Amino acid sequence: MHRRALLASPALIATPAIAQERLDLLLVLAMDASGSIDADEFALQREGYAEALTHPSVLAAIASKPRGAIGVAMLEWGSPGGSALVVDWMRIAGSADAQRVADALIAAPRSPQSWNAIGDAIHHASHILREGPFTADQLVIDVSGDGPDSRSIRPAPVARDIVVRRGMVVNALAIAGPGSLTRAGEPLAEHYRRDVMGGPGAFVMEAENRRDLARALRAKLIREIA
Repeated sequence: MHRRALLASPALIATPAIAQERLDLLLVLAMDASGSIDADEFALQREGYAEALTHPSVLAAIASKPRGAIGVAMLEWGSPGGSALVVDWMRIAGSADAQRVADALIAAPRSPQSWNAIGDAIHHASHILREGPFTADQLVIDVSGDGPDSRSIRPAPVARDIVVRRGMVVNALAIAGPGSLTRAGEPLAEHYRRDVMGGPGAFVMEAENRRDLARALRAKLIREIA
């Protein structure tokens, strides 16, 4: 075969990479689906996320950003090494988008989880942030739960430190209630501040109970976005 034919062969022509759309923020919502969460509590969490994402204050915060759009994905955590992506990346740039995300959250089947492997969830979330169809300067992992990290293959402080070095931020929401203290009797919010949150501007917020979750999530999302 002539050299000119080789150069013209389609098999030898590199396919250009598809450019990722740039948004203002990429947010992975990491929700507790461990064994401590019964069916009613699970539904309250899903509904709390859906309500928060569609709230006018959250939509106003999104609209105030330079591009007026964020990307959201949701994973559920619990089992060591077993966190599951239940809603893949979706773009929110207005109320219709937000409602589609909320509907997807409510409709997604619950993943089988046990224990409280928060560190493994942070590790998984970091890959979701890097491998999706969007890019952004702000990369945030948003962990909510009612218990401390336990049984992680990668303990939460280790996973947290790795993702912070990669330019990501980990925020957390501690849900108060039975079992929300660590084995050492430490308040859950303090455990999250020490072992889970990390990165520039990282913070922990508290919900008094699961019925307070929508309010706490709404305040948390506004702070993360705006």
